[in-house]
Amino acid sequence: MVKRIDDNLKSIEEISEIWKILTPEQLLYLKQNYGVLRFKKNEMVYAEGDVPTHMLCVVKGKVKIYKRGVGNRNQIMRMVGPSETFAYRAMFAGENYVTCATAFEPTIIYTIPKEVIRNLISHNAELAWYFIHTLSVDLGIADSRSVSLTQKHIRGRLAESLLFLKDSYGLEEDQATIGIYLSREDLASLSNMTTSNAIRTLSSFVQEKIITMDGRKIKIVDMEQLKRISKIG
Repeated sequence: MVKRIDDNLKSIEEISEIWKILTPEQLLYLKQNYGVLRFKKNEMVYAEGDVPTHMLCVVKGKVKIYKRGVGNRNQIMRMVGPSETFAYRAMFAGENYVTCATAFEPTIIYTIPKEVIRNLISHNAELAWYFIHTLSVDLGIADSRSVSLTQKHIRGRLAESLLFLKDSYGLEEDQATIGIYLSREDLASLSNMTTSNAIRTLSSFVQEKIITMDGRKIKIVDMEQLKRISKIG
């Protein structure tokens, strides 16, 4: 990755809470060794099979993490937003990437070389525990979603995906509209279903007055019913 520094951006310790556990000397070392990358909408951040060389942290924008499937069908694994770090599991495992990542919208990312991360972890037990905890939480979420997306019926899958997006990106000021706008195709990919099934299921949710839609904006009208559908599967 090419390092492109932009002095107008906030420094790395202002973006993520992680770095507050570093000593002043460690923080200085980090600040001397990170870079900045800018991506256009739909631009590839990394591809499946690439060798991981940096840990990445979203400064602005969002990144879509997905797995290529049979027949060019992609399965969205998760969305990464501002202040979130990603692309380090394969780095820690000494493996190539098993997923792809593209910018969901114009995105700015901080890049931290793996040698820097390894150095910091080896001298800061609290930082090591942070990554152990984060990886453990992510594994639990992945295990839970893998079961849901293969065993639940279509309505349950889509309801769970809407709740997942709500939990990940929150609600807008009206406390009802999900804070990220996905295309029908991306929502279908996140829910492990075809686009046509996603469109039909969304329409049924609208008819049942569970949600309302305005383009890509989805407003949750009946949260309890959405949760019930997700649990029933």
